[in-house]
Amino acid sequence: MTGQRVVVVGGGIAGLATAALLAREGYAVTMLEQNRTLGGRAGSWEHDGFRFDTGPSWYLMPEVFDHFFRLMGTSTAEQLDLVTLDPGYRVFSEDGRPPLDIRADGVANRAVFENEEPGAAAALDRYLAGAEDTYRMAVDRFLYSTFADLRPLFAPDLLRRLPRLARLLLEPLDRYAAGFVQDNRLRQVLGYPAVFLGTSPGKAPSMYHLMSHLDLDDGVRYPLGGFTELIDRIAALAEEAGARIVTGARVTAIRTAQDGKRAHARGVDYRDAAGAQHTLDADIVVSAADLHHTETQLLPPSLRTHPENAWERRDPGPGVVLAYLGVRGRLPQLTHHNLFFTTDWEANFQTIYGPDPGIPDPASLYVCMPSETDPEVAPEGYENLFVLIPVPADVSLGAGGMDGAGDRAIERAADAAIRQISAWAGIPDLADRIVLRRTVGPEDFASEFNAWRGGALGPAHTLRQSAFFRPGNASKKVDGLLYAGCSTIPGIGLPMCLISAELVVKRLRGDGSGGPLPEPLPTPQAERVS
Repeated sequence: MTGQRVVVVGGGIAGLATAALLAREGYAVTMLEQNRTLGGRAGSWEHDGFRFDTGPSWYLMPEVFDHFFRLMGTSTAEQLDLVTLDPGYRVFSEDGRPPLDIRADGVANRAVFENEEPGAAAALDRYLAGAEDTYRMAVDRFLYSTFADLRPLFAPDLLRRLPRLARLLLEPLDRYAAGFVQDNRLRQVLGYPAVFLGTSPGKAPSMYHLMSHLDLDDGVRYPLGGFTELIDRIAALAEEAGARIVTGARVTAIRTAQDGKRAHARGVDYRDAAGAQHTLDADIVVSAADLHHTETQLLPPSLRTHPENAWERRDPGPGVVLAYLGVRGRLPQLTHHNLFFTTDWEANFQTIYGPDPGIPDPASLYVCMPSETDPEVAPEGYENLFVLIPVPADVSLGAGGMDGAGDRAIERAADAAIRQISAWAGIPDLADRIVLRRTVGPEDFASEFNAWRGGALGPAHTLRQSAFFRPGNASKKVDGLLYAGCSTIPGIGLPMCLISAELVVKRLRGDGSGGPLPEPLPTPQAERVS
């Protein structure tokens, strides 16, 4: 095993983590990233003294990050400067009620719920007890499984839970949450994690109520310097372990050779930033790029595990319009994370996911203001706002641009969001105080990240696209071709992408267990000594 050559395609968090873990395992790893900077969707953009995380901004599931760093022989504390946010986030409602602050600990949040609805504290206690139990089961049995061996799923403790599991898989999250609280806004607090999973509360299985354990009991954290610090640290660990990282290298094909009746990965062809074509030989190829792009653009039709017609039956999740705004003066009305919920959620999601999709107005928005916590991300006396508007995954909506120069639908969505934030949060002069504006649309996600249909997060976590129903991490037609990232198991989000990197290691080891690997990963030198 040690010394085999590996090419990792894609320098987002999944590709970087895969390169780091495999290099520590003793593989000779080269990682190729098509853009000049690393991070993929978890990138960074700087302009006029403002610095924006361009994608993920919630630090949840801290134990997954802790585990990854320990696998690499280090710790989160050594790599990142984390702060706990309090409030964790603020909720604004269309009905004009005062904003609702979700606090940093479970006891305080039970009081918040009780203040909104008598009896809701006890209801939340029951809800979160179930959420924690489901979360532990998911971590121990599902999230770290490649599903190459299904025998762990027939363990006696899981079989005893089958009736509850069946309910959690078949009942949608919104209906499940409605069985605990009546207040519409409280139901939305319990249901909004579905958006993190690329779907709506009406489509997400209620198993994902486990997410509420993370923000309502466990709290929300932030790495000072932004999520680009996380990317930088993982990239540094990969290089320290021996991985070679090459940017400006666009992979154009995965090379294969026939070995008897089977095809085997033999490397990649790629084009460098100057346009020159190169061939890189390898024994194993791991694509952490978008799975649709990998399968339909980098492999010939005869070797596709997921051909184009298979994607027609899949849900790409949402697209987004993003607005990066630099704002003059302070915005005490907002906190670090802010959620703006429309009253009629069902209509809002129907506009995005229904048969005649469009951009909702008003929309349920997310606004991140990291300058509340981190003074380094904006000039003194200014704030930076990251505004996210969920829209259909549809490249025809167009691309964004600087200072209103993006395509019409994108700029109109951003204008509407600014007006909405201004009205709901009570910032009447918000538009006049914007000194920097850049927008991003679905077409940008398609062109920069090869995102299927311009989706922002990855394939939605509906029942048909979760756990062992989600595309696996190994090609069925090409030996030595593996997958990592948000398109494959276990799914969407930074923690899931870190786990997907570990699943590559487990697949190569032939490890069919359901739990995390022992810490730390032994280095080849340590193996020789032992």
